Amino acid sequence: MILVNGLPSEYVRAFDRGLMYGDGVFRSLLVRAGHPLCWPRHYDKLYADCAALNIVCPPETILAVEMAQLLAEAPDCVVKVIVTRGESQRGYAIPEHMEPTHILMATPAPQYPASYLTEGVRLHLCSTRLGIQPQLAGIKHLNRLENVLARREWSNSEIAEGLMLDIGGNVIEGTMSNLFLLKGKTLHTPDLVRCGVAGVQRERIMDLAGRLGMAVRVENLPLARIYDADEVVLCNSVFGVWQVRELAGKTWPAGKLAALLRNLLDDDCH
Repeated sequence: MILVNGLPSEYVRAFDRGLMYGDGVFRSLLVRAGHPLCWPRHYDKLYADCAALNIVCPPETILAVEMAQLLAEAPDCVVKVIVTRGESQRGYAIPEHMEPTHILMATPAPQYPASYLTEGVRLHLCSTRLGIQPQLAGIKHLNRLENVLARREWSNSEIAEGLMLDIGGNVIEGTMSNLFLLKGKTLHTPDLVRCGVAGVQRERIMDLAGRLGMAVRVENLPLARIYDADEVVLCNSVFGVWQVRELAGKTWPAGKLAALLRNLLDDDCH
């Protein structure tokens, strides 16, 4: 089921700026038994990303009512919430008065192999690099062409995700995930002030790490730091947390971090 501005539809108008320019933002979240996991956090991030682009974000009450309509039909699913700047005529200039477009869609949750949880995942090291643009850094905006190009680099079904670097060679994220590495008792995660998406699951892990007695450091991470890590994990709001077991010939033994983080996240999923 798909709602466009609260009405059942699968279409937006040709002059919508989200279609023409990627002028908008989105969030994806998992729904279990009709309960959208961490919805308040997702809405806060949606609102913040809209504010960063000076887009009017629909009130949470409106989105919650519309989401309830979707979940009456699909209580176990992934919900994607999209907000565009709205419609304008041709040209990049933004009209003074804009009416945003908002879209909610419910789709089946992806089914990943059980081995991703029990054994970890293989990563592809992407040659597509992320460009530097501090004004868009951290925002989950609609222009994801770099990620699309990166995802085209592999077709091997045994590879679960691709690792993306910036043009300076620093590790930033997966094509659809954030990343943490464990060294000793410290979690390290890439600094996203120049590029990349700051996901809700990344934020939650940073908040919860103290329960595991771990410090968190946000910093530039050259690729060599990944290879030197005790454990590496990926996270997003749909699959949760996966351990990385192989990247470009480097392998890691089975560890405990991914399972520990999954347990904490499940206990704190409201």
